[in-house]
Amino acid sequence: MAIRRDGFTLMEMMVVIAIIGILALIAAPSYLDQMIRRQIIDAVPLADIAKTPVATAWAVAHSFPRDNAGAGLPAADKIVSNFISAVSVEEGAIHITFGNSANSTIKGKILSIRPAVVEDAPIVPVAWVCGNAAGPGKMTIKGENRTNVPAAYLPLNCRARGK
Repeated sequence: MAIRRDGFTLMEMMVVIAIIGILALIAAPSYLDQMIRRQIIDAVPLADIAKTPVATAWAVAHSFPRDNAGAGLPAADKIVSNFISAVSVEEGAIHITFGNSANSTIKGKILSIRPAVVEDAPIVPVAWVCGNAAGPGKMTIKGENRTNVPAAYLPLNCRARGK
């Protein structure tokens, strides 16, 4: 009569552990990239506090504020959140500087959100162009694009077409 043993051999267990390790190594970079993208997406709404005064300045004076003071906002380093160390307005463009608890890959990097307008029709509302994205047709984008966040981490609506 043969004795039956239930269970796995040491070799079978090691193979399973090796496969799990390989899968984890493949998934880790994707997870880290997704985490950085999520930090950017979570941080961008802070720029909304600057959008209203900038758009109002365009509607009223047909020009954009030169800086935070011109937009009626506090100094750039006073507009902060978990992932943002500063929000500055320059000639209507909103520049978000990542810092504080942001991932080291994007810490110190800038994402620009620029206004797009129809110059000869001030009644048309301001549209906002994120990062390297193209502007809406027949609208002129104002302000400098200082985006230096790597394109792989930008949300889709902030990337240049074809990337």
